[in-house]
Amino acid sequence: MVALPSLLGQRRSEKARGRKFASYLAGVSALALVCANATAWMTTNAHAQVDFEGAVSQSIDTTQPMLLEASNLQYDFDNDVITASGSVDIYFDEYTLEADRVVYNRKTGRFSAIGNVRMTEPDGNLILTDELELSDDFREGFIHSLRIDTPQFTRLIAQSAERTNANEITLNDGVYTVYTSPAKPSLWRIKSAKIIHNRQEQTIYFEEASLEFLGKSIATVPFLELPDPSVKRRSGFLFPEVVFKSRLGYGASIPYYWALDPHYDLTTTLTPLSKQGALLQLDWRQETLNGDYSISTGGIYQTDPDEFVGSSGDEDFRFIINTEGAYDLADRWSAGWDLTYATDRAFREDYSFAKFGSASEVSKIYLNGVTERNRFEANAYAFQVSQEDNPTPNDPANPTAPFSPVDDDLQEKQPVVHPVIDHSVIFADPILGGELSYTGNVTSLTRNTTDAFSVNNNNRFRGVEGTFTRASANMTWRRTLIDPLGQVFTPFAYVKTNLYLMESADKNVTSLTDDTVAFRGMPAIGLEYKYPFIATFKGGNQVITPIAQIIVRPDEQKIGELPNEDAQSIVFDASTLFEWDKFSGFDRDEGGTRANLGLQYRLQFDQGSFVSATFGKSIQLAGDNSYEIPDILDATGDSGLETDQSDWVTALYFDTNTGFRIGSNARFDEDDFSIQRAEVTASGRYGPLSAAVAYAFLGERPDAGINEDREELVGSTNLTLQENWRLFGSVRYDLVNSQVVQDAVGIGYDDEGFSVSFSYGEDRSRNNGEPVEKTFFFRVGLRTIGDTSLSTSSE
Repeated sequence: MVALPSLLGQRRSEKARGRKFASYLAGVSALALVCANATAWMTTNAHAQVDFEGAVSQSIDTTQPMLLEASNLQYDFDNDVITASGSVDIYFDEYTLEADRVVYNRKTGRFSAIGNVRMTEPDGNLILTDELELSDDFREGFIHSLRIDTPQFTRLIAQSAERTNANEITLNDGVYTVYTSPAKPSLWRIKSAKIIHNRQEQTIYFEEASLEFLGKSIATVPFLELPDPSVKRRSGFLFPEVVFKSRLGYGASIPYYWALDPHYDLTTTLTPLSKQGALLQLDWRQETLNGDYSISTGGIYQTDPDEFVGSSGDEDFRFIINTEGAYDLADRWSAGWDLTYATDRAFREDYSFAKFGSASEVSKIYLNGVTERNRFEANAYAFQVSQEDNPTPNDPANPTAPFSPVDDDLQEKQPVVHPVIDHSVIFADPILGGELSYTGNVTSLTRNTTDAFSVNNNNRFRGVEGTFTRASANMTWRRTLIDPLGQVFTPFAYVKTNLYLMESADKNVTSLTDDTVAFRGMPAIGLEYKYPFIATFKGGNQVITPIAQIIVRPDEQKIGELPNEDAQSIVFDASTLFEWDKFSGFDRDEGGTRANLGLQYRLQFDQGSFVSATFGKSIQLAGDNSYEIPDILDATGDSGLETDQSDWVTALYFDTNTGFRIGSNARFDEDDFSIQRAEVTASGRYGPLSAAVAYAFLGERPDAGINEDREELVGSTNLTLQENWRLFGSVRYDLVNSQVVQDAVGIGYDDEGFSVSFSYGEDRSRNNGEPVEKTFFFRVGLRTIGDTSLSTSSE
């Protein structure tokens, strides 16, 4: 019931209403043209096409030819009445009219369409009535038992309709609703004693309007207005949204949309909150010739900031702003930005019911260029963390002196990236019969405070204070050769180069080189061998492919003497087994001679289902193992590659092609085959039930300071109860600590005209001793009208 007042406006992004209340009378101007030229009708069994001059209505292009089809035409000379009868069809200027009989009285200047009247307008509206009467000047008219169906599946029904002047039409005892099929009416409708459409104002007025659901009135208002269906954007109030959060109190967001121009608009939203005052939001959007941009901002002067004591939200005035934009600079070139600033770290979380554009912790400016063989990307980043500082004094178990504690100065430890540039080229002409490609990267960043932590009395560094710039250039060549036996040989070679410029580096990080400029290069040659064995059988085939790679390189230079900003994530599994260099970024280069060995298997059935598997390991044959030697972060410790004989990795995937699929990735210890890492995901559908489940196991990583195994189970399900009803839920369970981390359950109804959903969830993921966050969410939506929601959050 709280939603009804918000019918006074619409969002720019909503679809056009599609309810042509007034234009249904325009199409019958074709009849007036026929009647104004009655002499053309004086033939029985008529089937004529006639050209007309002049204009009876300005809304009709009277220069267009008209086609009239009827079984009989009669002219009553005594009464000056023309009658067309028997399946009358009139086609004119994209309008069509069908009726059993059409009568034009030249004395009174009125004409009537009688019996099974169907009129289709150029925009697709279908008008159904039993009798239509209209004056030949289109200023006055009357329709009995009117029904209008639009291409947008909206419907208007009225007992009668009158046109009292050229600009105003009145519908009596009217009903507006949406529909999916004639046999399936909508669950809701708006019923009004009188509906007035003012074409000049482009507004529709409802008098004594009632919102009915399942035939029962749930809200009434004495007066209601909507924009004309032809108006795509109209200033007005939008649906309000009700909110409750334990630290904010109760409130309601009341948005007002300002349609200032076809190319820009503004939405203002006021949210009074019982505990904190009023939150004001402004959302500006504008389209330009080559792109668009938006600015979204919000601010509040909190009346009770003590509700946030102990967090950065304990301030009187709090503010956030986000702006984003995207522009096409030239063919294949684009640029844009997505920038966010907040006065404190907790603003987005504390006022999460409000949306401030795409506000997030990451701000960026970008420039992109793409062709078939070239790619260029330049991005500048800044980060504003949402995690609060929680400093603890250094202790013998975690000594980080002379650096700040792990959970202190979190914002100062974030880098400003200015910028990171990636450029790649695949050369069109073969070189020595193979493909030559180039990959380049430039990364420059500044950090104010060193981000350090301690493991086994050794300091590790996620980032180092100072300004660091690295320019990388990689050239790669490869060629594929297949011999008569089907053996596949792929020789390859590459060269990687890195030039470092280090300014104002933290002198307390003593492992870093003292050089301001440093250079490192890594050449490599290698060969990949495959020999697929194919066996066919009735109903499918199977392919077994042994794969072997050998890469010969010198040892990696300056390990631990250079910053590591982009090669901190080392995941060794089946997906990276055959990577020539398994480091994730440019700051580390795999060195030494290494072999990657594995076996791939695929079982394919004719009906589409298949099984695929990969199994193998990686072996350091000669030279220093780059994964054994720690850098300033020791990102390679416990990676499964730190020994000459790596762990075993495997992957298995099964797809039934009927909706059920399961996949897994695992890493096993090289000696005892114990599980070090495992991931299993499965999803499927059976009848009305669909579900997905994921299991993850991550073994302890002492070298990274993680001394416990981690094991979680995540599941979600959706059950279709009837045609439109669904029950859904999700859970995240910590198997190590035997506790539910997150859970949610809900129920929803959806059809083409109406949707409603209710959900309840609990979140314990913060794991910081604070109470469980409980969230309740309710949403209801009426197609073509809008939607509203109620959300609550308590701790």
